[in-house]
Amino acid sequence: MNTPADRPTLQAIADSLAGYDTSSLPVERAQAFISRLVPTVQGHEQLALRSALGRVLAEPVLSPIDVPSHDNSAMDGYALRGADLRSDGPTLLTVVGKGLAGAQFEGTVSVGQCVRITTGAVMPAGLDTVVPQEFTSLEGGQVRIEPGVVRTGDNRRLAGEDLARGSVALPQGRLITPSDLGVAASLGRAELTVKRRLRVAFFSTGDELRSVGEPLDEGCVYDSNRYTIWGMLQRLGFVEVMDMGVVRDNAASLEAAFREASACADAIITSGGVSVGEADHTKQVMAALGDVVFWRIAMRPGRPMAIGRIQDGAILFGLPGNPVAVMVTFYAFVRQALMQMAGIQGQPLTMLRARCLTALRKKPGRTEYQRGIVTRGSDGQWEVRITGAQGSGILSSMSVANGLVVLPHESGNVAEGDVVDVWPFEGLV
Repeated sequence: MNTPADRPTLQAIADSLAGYDTSSLPVERAQAFISRLVPTVQGHEQLALRSALGRVLAEPVLSPIDVPSHDNSAMDGYALRGADLRSDGPTLLTVVGKGLAGAQFEGTVSVGQCVRITTGAVMPAGLDTVVPQEFTSLEGGQVRIEPGVVRTGDNRRLAGEDLARGSVALPQGRLITPSDLGVAASLGRAELTVKRRLRVAFFSTGDELRSVGEPLDEGCVYDSNRYTIWGMLQRLGFVEVMDMGVVRDNAASLEAAFREASACADAIITSGGVSVGEADHTKQVMAALGDVVFWRIAMRPGRPMAIGRIQDGAILFGLPGNPVAVMVTFYAFVRQALMQMAGIQGQPLTMLRARCLTALRKKPGRTEYQRGIVTRGSDGQWEVRITGAQGSGILSSMSVANGLVVLPHESGNVAEGDVVDVWPFEGLV
């Protein structure tokens, strides 16, 4: 990461943002603040191709060759000269040989002749067109082609049309996908240089929390947030996850947890302890260890949130305690921040446009995220209906939903049939 001297203070970032108000901060302002706060990790490693899936490319991959290396056939059929095709009647061409993928035709092809060819085979010298087999008929030793079934240049793949020698095959900062592995393999690459994994520590705070397997005392609840946070981090793929369990809500325990986490992590995620009246211990600890601001974000769910920096550089994301609010704030703020820290370029959340099947009440002045179920309507268009009660503690509604309806800051009520934005969960949660 960049050095401490290079990092702007939280106050400097706040001063650079118009409309910054910690008591009612629009989602877009909070996102802009976080984007200016978080650094990009340094360090990389060489990985075998199959081990690089889901990692972040540390340097661009340049193509050392043309792909394909030669003009080749896109079809099984007959390779010919486009100039031999007749427009006033059938074309008859004499077959003089065969070209196979990996065993190209080496002979000479004269005017009025053609070569039987298979998909991927190198185009014989002088030939520029392939007629698919199903559009031909054989008459003795000749191929008959009816007028108009093929044009000059059809069904020929040009050398370098996929990747030209020296071009960027995969850009730096790309989150490596299965197709990227195929691209790298097509260039003969056995290894890729990737960014080191981003290290993220997380823990829950609250004296009422019990871990799974412990007896549930009166007035206590099982800690579900650590499991959803773990799952969301694991789905990112480029993160090394450190679960630090449940931390009791007192200054000494919090300070010990923050010190342990910041010693080994690039980012720290907490859940709970950021609402009004709950944040005193976090404020006290962060005053000694670094800097933190507490926000009341103009959003629903997920209004309270903390953001800060430990002195040695770890970024703190303090999320609310309510289970749904944890997940919504993670995807609204933390996911993109972690991707930025990991050096990933150009991976915004997918957004669908869907017809809302029910009217929704919404006040302008805050962004709302409502759990929805997206389906295809009878006309083929996306439709979305709300799961029901939208309380921030109803975690089962996130399990029922397959997307979040996103209602922008300035928007008002939604009428039945209005088109709304939806974050789909597929590939997300």
